[in-house]
Amino acid sequence: MATLVTEQGIVHYETYGRGRPVLLLHGWLGSWSLWRKTIEVLGKEFRTYALDFWGFGESADKATNFSVNNFVMLVDQFMDRLGIVKAPLVGHSMGGTVSLSAAIRFPEKVVKTIVVGSPIVGSSLSPLLKMASYQGGFKLAQSAPIIYRTFMYGFTLFLRGYSYIMARDGKTLGKMITADVSNLTVGPFFESIGTLRNTDLRPRLNEIKMPVMGIYGKKDVIVNPNQSKVLKEYLPHSKIAWFENSGHFPMMDESERFHETLRDFLHNG
Repeated sequence: MATLVTEQGIVHYETYGRGRPVLLLHGWLGSWSLWRKTIEVLGKEFRTYALDFWGFGESADKATNFSVNNFVMLVDQFMDRLGIVKAPLVGHSMGGTVSLSAAIRFPEKVVKTIVVGSPIVGSSLSPLLKMASYQGGFKLAQSAPIIYRTFMYGFTLFLRGYSYIMARDGKTLGKMITADVSNLTVGPFFESIGTLRNTDLRPRLNEIKMPVMGIYGKKDVIVNPNQSKVLKEYLPHSKIAWFENSGHFPMMDESERFHETLRDFLHNG
């Protein structure tokens, strides 16, 4: 376990391996733990860094801004603090949206980008995530903590069952999500998904010149997998890897193929 002090609080991250750096960014409700297997695989050839966004996992929630844009700034600060001049970014779901945004904001630092089940347009989120992005719920939860705690208890139970729809190994995913959600406070939960819902990267995607790959699962029930077509339309040089037998978590559903796809793109682009 390693920590880094930033302007908006302490950031937890895990690092493993030697060689060129690779940054791994998790999605909404997630943490670095999503990347356990990926760290093990890529760590044989790369120096991997899996970090927790402010308010998620084991990173402090002392920040006052849990927006997607602020997470982009976190990536920038993280690289500066650790002396990482440039690196590929691998992002899952919200983490992929952050990765593409980072490639637009500071292209000199991003070698290439891999997004996994990531929304290019926030309207592609499932009804469940759109409901969670409702800002009226945010204000209510802020004013009445007991309502938030009650909501989160029921939401966590729902997620444990829904995990069997989201991934082949629903039991493992359910345990992971339950552990991650148990640490979330009001700000990280609502503000991050609210800003993700309002994101639209299409107007600026053509500014990205470095190699980009989109990995999308045909059975994804969290982000519409047709976002792969949007990525390809607005960024024609991007590559798309289509996972017929995966949902929102191809790193779990088709682990061997997923990690081989990552390795190949990181080496060859």
